[in-house]
Amino acid sequence: MQGIEREIATRLNQTVTSDENVLHKFIDAAGDLAVNLVVAVVILTVTWWAAGWASRLVRRLIARVHGGGPPDVTLQGFAGSAARYLVMIVGIIAVLQQLGVQTTSILAVLGAASLAVGLALQGTLSNVAAGVMLLLFRPYRVGDVIEVAGRTGTVKALDLFVTELTTPDNLKVVLPNGKVFGDVIVNTSYHTRRRVDAVIKTDLKRDVPALMEGLKARAEANPLVLKDPAPQVELTAMSEAFVEMTVRAWVETGDFGAVKADLMLAGRLLAEGAEQLPALPTPRAKPAAPKKKPRPTLSDRLRAKP
Repeated sequence: MQGIEREIATRLNQTVTSDENVLHKFIDAAGDLAVNLVVAVVILTVTWWAAGWASRLVRRLIARVHGGGPPDVTLQGFAGSAARYLVMIVGIIAVLQQLGVQTTSILAVLGAASLAVGLALQGTLSNVAAGVMLLLFRPYRVGDVIEVAGRTGTVKALDLFVTELTTPDNLKVVLPNGKVFGDVIVNTSYHTRRRVDAVIKTDLKRDVPALMEGLKARAEANPLVLKDPAPQVELTAMSEAFVEMTVRAWVETGDFGAVKADLMLAGRLLAEGAEQLPALPTPRAKPAAPKKKPRPTLSDRLRAKP
């Protein structure tokens, strides 16, 4: 009996000892998990703050690169978002490593999934690649008037996938970036000045030299036509039925349509022998430039302090 009691006591002691070891291990694991959770929360908080700070920093740097001109809103948004997401990805990987998750296998799975998604979305990814190239090379900006893919309009939005235009008759046109980047892009508002080429045809019975002088006088009298370089009238074609002349005048980009319409109408009326021409177009009212406030000097700042 004593041997059985001794055996039972020995086993009870072993069970209690093992239970105490399990309890200690559980407490140690819970403590480590709590510490890792606290550190992970701290890393996630710092990552969230650093992502916002990096986005704002990139936006400010882009604004400084533009100098005194207005910053490129589209490029600022794209670069700021890219910096934010990059910091967030690094922070999430650090959080997973802190919690003991093997990120190598997760990255391998994500790489395989990305490859499968990339093969399935080749057309979409080509638009993304074209959008990145458009944002880097900047053939046009938001607010520019462009001609692309047989469409003419004002650029209203440019993102990674599409370019949105508004046509002169107020239609919304959405073009995939892959088609835009692979086509010829004509930016009609890139330069501040443009040359108007108004072509007028008349029959051989007309007094061609007098008509050319009248067209040149009309162009010189137009207040929207620039004086330097001076407008010119050239004989560009001649056949047995008609004579073709071209009025070339330099104007501000915004006055292109008004000047060309006036010269073509004046040329038609002069060719028909009209004695009176329509009134000349009036110059557009230019918005006043905002006045820059002078920076306060050191003495001014000292006086302002109480």
